[in-house]
Amino acid sequence: MFVPFREFLEKEFGNRFDLSRRAIPSGLDYLVSDRGRCPATIQSWCYECRELRKIRYTYINAGETAQIFNSVIYPSYHYDLPLLGIDFLAFGQKKILVVLDFQPLFRDRNYIDKYIEPMRSIRDKYNDLAQDLEMKFYDANQYFSKYLLFAKTDSETVVNRLFPAYKEYISLYLQLLEKATPSSDPEDMQRIVKAQKDYDQYSADRDPASGLFSSYFGHEWSERFLYEFLFEDAVPLATSTAKR
Repeated sequence: MFVPFREFLEKEFGNRFDLSRRAIPSGLDYLVSDRGRCPATIQSWCYECRELRKIRYTYINAGETAQIFNSVIYPSYHYDLPLLGIDFLAFGQKKILVVLDFQPLFRDRNYIDKYIEPMRSIRDKYNDLAQDLEMKFYDANQYFSKYLLFAKTDSETVVNRLFPAYKEYISLYLQLLEKATPSSDPEDMQRIVKAQKDYDQYSADRDPASGLFSSYFGHEWSERFLYEFLFEDAVPLATSTAKR
């Protein structure tokens, strides 16, 4: 269901940037599960370039049972841009959850005006994909913008509404990156490093997908995938608690 979304992302970033492959830890780039009624395949890709330090995306294909596309784009530490977050999950043709956002690293007024407010016109155009749903695992005021797309929908809407909205969000993100001025100030960069690391820790601690990964691929593999690839700057909770 979401292969066209993955292909669009690959094409847009591949054409615009001089991408290099970024290493994925051994055994985490591809796996086939024999659990459940339908075998599930998980495959991940990761790239980097001068402007973006980590472009990662993952696709889970379990046939009609599940189709999942997840991606996070991390700008270079020279840029204070939000992260681009994509999370599309389909369990059949009608049980579909979509999340798309520029995930802010900071909350000051200047930052919001510069990076978040430009999303408003696109979000208003696709207001049907901005439903007032409860966030069970996350704080909506932390690492989410007020113009995110967050909806329960169906396959027809994915094609007719989500795909054009997705293209516009990605186009805007690339425009913001193109306009951004890189900073070489050590204090600015340290602030950005900390913000991105805090994002990884927050996300890893709360990510509900870990249970889904475990159900298909086992707990041990899923823990590695979460902490060594998805959110590599996070520290597992048990390790973090032991250090304290």
